[in-house]
Amino acid sequence: MTEREKMQSGELYNGGDRELVDARAAAKKLCMEFNSATYNDYLKKERILDRLLSFKGENIWIEPDFFCDYGNNIFIGDNFYSNHNCVILDCAEVNIGDNVYLGPNCGIYTACHPIDAEERNSGLELAKPVKIGNDVWIGGNVCILPGVTIGDNVVIGAGSVVTSDIPSGVVAAGNPCKELRKITAADKMTQGNTQQ
Repeated sequence: MTEREKMQSGELYNGGDRELVDARAAAKKLCMEFNSATYNDYLKKERILDRLLSFKGENIWIEPDFFCDYGNNIFIGDNFYSNHNCVILDCAEVNIGDNVYLGPNCGIYTACHPIDAEERNSGLELAKPVKIGNDVWIGGNVCILPGVTIGDNVVIGAGSVVTSDIPSGVVAAGNPCKELRKITAADKMTQGNTQQ
């Protein structure tokens, strides 16, 4: 089994493996091209993302700077927006649904390291996938840790550290991030504001 196969199957793997080092270098080069592209050169940015990401839906906008480890483990649905300074460490799959919006300085991390110092110092790593459902708003400076699933129709408050799964239909915040309350019809700002 190759180190890439170990990485993608959730086993301990050697991050210094030549194939993985080369793949990260290629992704970092594409990130650099994306971040240095003229802001309104939409076609160039789209072409770079097509080469970098495994899948992207329609109506995708990522503000610079954007960084990832591999790119080919990132799957993004339709109507995605990421504000400045998004970091996705995609050693395992990162699946992002439709209508997902990220505030500035968000991090999505699938990479984790052994707690035992001897194992960690040997260069061995692990990766656990992250899944974000549909209709999710993630506030600024949110950190999503390895192995987390966020359900549909969720709001994650700014500055949260998401260490465990978040169910659908809730507002959640904190460090560690916890469900604060359900989202209800009372949250609709346009409720009762119909024009005559």
